[in-house]
Amino acid sequence: MSPRWEADPDIRRSAHVVYNLHVHLVFVTQYRHGVFTSEMLTRCEEIMRDVCTDFEAELKEFNGERDHVHLLVHYPPKVALSKLVNSLKGVSSRRLRFEYTGEVNRAIMHGRFWSRSYFAGSCGGAPITMVRQYIEQQKHPY
Repeated sequence: MSPRWEADPDIRRSAHVVYNLHVHLVFVTQYRHGVFTSEMLTRCEEIMRDVCTDFEAELKEFNGERDHVHLLVHYPPKVALSKLVNSLKGVSSRRLRFEYTGEVNRAIMHGRFWSRSYFAGSCGGAPITMVRQYIEQQKHPY
């Protein structure tokens, strides 16, 4: 390892890439119905952790309230974020509606669990201003 690099467990390597990609995701229940109980949130976290593992990603943090959940996911560059989100929402929706039929069906309209929209924000690493400054200071050959 180059002496310029400090050992960082979040920096992953594969054959042709070194990466450190994190995304903050927020999923909201359909019509923001407050359906989550503590038990349901725990089960939702287990389901989403399994889905992340299937994508060779890691669910670093998970928490939520009655009507939404927050995830911090560390994922490889070969994963299309939209596909990961689709799978996280689809699998968790099917399993939670099946396992918690009484609570979910009363509150959720039209058979949907999650709202179609979601928030995804990149996070980690240096701020944009620092990256921009670093790139500007590169020695351009003459």
